[in-house]
Amino acid sequence: MTFSILVHDAQTNAIAGAAATGSLCVGGWVLRGRWGAGMSASQGAAPSTLWGEQVLDEMEGGAGASLALNRVTAPDAGRDWRQLATLDMSGAAACFTGTKNTALTASHVFKGGVASGNMLGSRTVPEAMARRYMEAEGSLPERLIAALWAAARDGSDKRGLLSAALLVLRPDAAPLTLRIDHSDQPLEALGDLLQRATTGDYGDWARQVPTLAKPQRVLDEGLVGTLVPEPEE
Repeated sequence: MTFSILVHDAQTNAIAGAAATGSLCVGGWVLRGRWGAGMSASQGAAPSTLWGEQVLDEMEGGAGASLALNRVTAPDAGRDWRQLATLDMSGAAACFTGTKNTALTASHVFKGGVASGNMLGSRTVPEAMARRYMEAEGSLPERLIAALWAAARDGSDKRGLLSAALLVLRPDAAPLTLRIDHSDQPLEALGDLLQRATTGDYGDWARQVPTLAKPQRVLDEGLVGTLVPEPEE
């Protein structure tokens, strides 16, 4: 019912993911991330948000992507209806797909990432996502959105798309978490939201908030008034 991509960007040491689906609220259901642990995409016919968090706990405790995935999926009696992709901080990745997920299902592990999906219009959707991500130019979020577009062109969710999401975590920037929970054109809306969130006054403000690398940053007070209007007298 969903396709997603998880990546580690060696240049910025960021971990990130993007997803889209023919149903609602893909960001809330699918993507999870914790810098220092890794990323997960929990999806499928009956996705487990618990899986998404548990596998981060495993990786934060030192397990690699594959071992963490096996520890989480193996004990679950309902695993045949679920799909889980994992990415650790080294860029190693793995994917589990239960046999009772709605066809077509597929996954593709590549250098520094993993792409996966179910209820796909084409079995080659994950490979198309990975290829476009690696070929695309621009910022990491822009490359991930390009990957979603490649998936949409290659076969997409066979029902079409209603929601899309993006999550980027890096030590020197605030988390970038963008969600289009319902739209007839979610990829267009996600691209527009990314532009609004990373440019202009909002983008300038977001680049000054505390980060893992600089947890005690001081905000330029001159930017506050651009985002918070003065109260009317």
